[in-house]
Amino acid sequence: MSPVPPRPDRAPITGPLLSPRGERPCSVVICRGCCCGNTGKNPGTDHADQLLRLREAEVASAGRLRIRVSDCLGPCGKANVLVVNPSSEGRRRGGRPVWLGWVNAPESTEEVLEWVAAGGPGLAEPPAALSLHEVPPGDPAPTPKRSGRGTGGRRKRGGRRG
Repeated sequence: MSPVPPRPDRAPITGPLLSPRGERPCSVVICRGCCCGNTGKNPGTDHADQLLRLREAEVASAGRLRIRVSDCLGPCGKANVLVVNPSSEGRRRGGRPVWLGWVNAPESTEEVLEWVAAGGPGLAEPPAALSLHEVPPGDPAPTPKRSGRGTGGRRKRGGRRG
């Protein structure tokens, strides 16, 4: 069996995930599901550059920032979605995850990174412009509608297939 090649959207982890005391750094989860990262949905956004910029900031942070890529986070109509999670210290001081939608412009990505560099949730106030990007956590993705035609390949009770 041949080794799995590295994925370009996942940089190697360069710093410790946990300090000796079990402290977690601030983390940013970036959605790359059905709509986020989709050039058809947001053609004016350089999705690869956005992810690259986040990865560069992760490496430069020397373990103070962790970037994770996720499948669909849910609020598809608000692509690109990011979740900024507090560090352990930020959590102790009352910080909670902050969901951000419509993070498509490079300026918005830089504002997220500036906030995280200042400490993130619980330790630093977000830039005022990011308040326009806040979305409710876990806003559900739309559920696909069933066509209602036929039985979807299922047999009716007592019936025979054929």
